[in-house]
Amino acid sequence: QVQLVESGGGLVQAGDSLRLSCAASGRPLSLYVMGWFRQAPGKEREFVAAISWSGDNAYYADSVKGRFTISRDNAKNTVYLKMNSLKPEDTAVYYCAAKRGMSAGYAYTTAFYDDWGQGTQVTVSS
Repeated sequence: QVQLVESGGGLVQAGDSLRLSCAASGRPLSLYVMGWFRQAPGKEREFVAAISWSGDNAYYADSVKGRFTISRDNAKNTVYLKMNSLKPEDTAVYYCAAKRGMSAGYAYTTAFYDDWGQGTQVTVSS
């Protein structure tokens, strides 16, 4: 099991940028496919982005493609989500998730992941 702690959320205006971090402990992050999800009030948790264990492949939801970038630094045991051109509809609690293994076949589903962080709030005002 890996422990995940998200940080970097906050209150910003539309058009601003934020960078979220997900720090892992307990096991080397290089063993895991990593994902970011978000959940707005009254809505289901939805996929945002995922990255392969090596960092060579990244996957995005259509709603964030071209604005968000997922990256990882395995030496620092940290995954990042850089969010540009933020919109009010990006407002949600953002969660980091981990799945041990090399395959990212279902990385867009919540059921794929074994470990989750507590989340960090992102609020975008118009």
